[in-house]
Amino acid sequence: MKTLYISDLDGTLLTSDQCTSDFTNKTINELTNKGMLFSYATARSFNTSKIVTTGLKVKMPIIVYNGTLIKDGTTGDVLIKNTFNKQQAEELLYDLIQNGIYPIVYSFTDGTEHFSYIREKVSKAESEFLFTRKGDPRDRPVESLTELISGEVFYFTCIDDQRKLEPIYNKYKDIHKCFCQRDIYTGEQWLEIIPEAASKANAVKQLKKLTGCDKTVVFGDGINDIDMFLTADESYAVVNADPAVKHFATGIIASNNDDGVAKFLLEHFDRK
Repeated sequence: MKTLYISDLDGTLLTSDQCTSDFTNKTINELTNKGMLFSYATARSFNTSKIVTTGLKVKMPIIVYNGTLIKDGTTGDVLIKNTFNKQQAEELLYDLIQNGIYPIVYSFTDGTEHFSYIREKVSKAESEFLFTRKGDPRDRPVESLTELISGEVFYFTCIDDQRKLEPIYNKYKDIHKCFCQRDIYTGEQWLEIIPEAASKANAVKQLKKLTGCDKTVVFGDGINDIDMFLTADESYAVVNADPAVKHFATGIIASNNDDGVAKFLLEHFDRK
């Protein structure tokens, strides 16, 4: 039986310093060399996930943008993608703007991946986030709303006041996949909206089929991991996970700062 192990990154595989520890890197690299099939599923992009997992050699395809894309773990080539249609993207943008929210929009324009925004309109929190992405090749400031949603749109990120974001979340949570929660590092309120067909759960199913595996074991800590937990054969929450996530877990493991995932894999892989 081929088992595929998939871990969330932030709050699960990464420490509070936003990196994978030397122990985690060494353990997972050694186990994958012995034949373990390991990947990760994250809300991050391919670019930023590679930065925070420096030292970790993931040979499998990886799930990024909360399951919107599956990419080759080495080259970053897109293997599977889910996007909004033009009408959906336009309606979402119009509604956000009407409520005083100017999002960061992720899309493929002429086949190239970008995140676009109107510099003079983004919130202070979004501006601070964009500063951390300075020099990123995907960075694409634009001047107009038309440019903002040009191409194949697959992700809306809004970082703003909770009172502004919650009504949008409540309106669209049953139409698209929506995540409204505070960032575990900055404490800022985020609203992320992705296509209905996209989710970590669907991406896990797609990756399972793509790799020909019989079983999936997943690890996570956040609300956006719950659907993945419900899809997997086994699911494990780190001890620092949201209580709602623990409710759906097969078991609880050590925290992200105590290498919980790596220690679990070290103990259980050879017995699978």
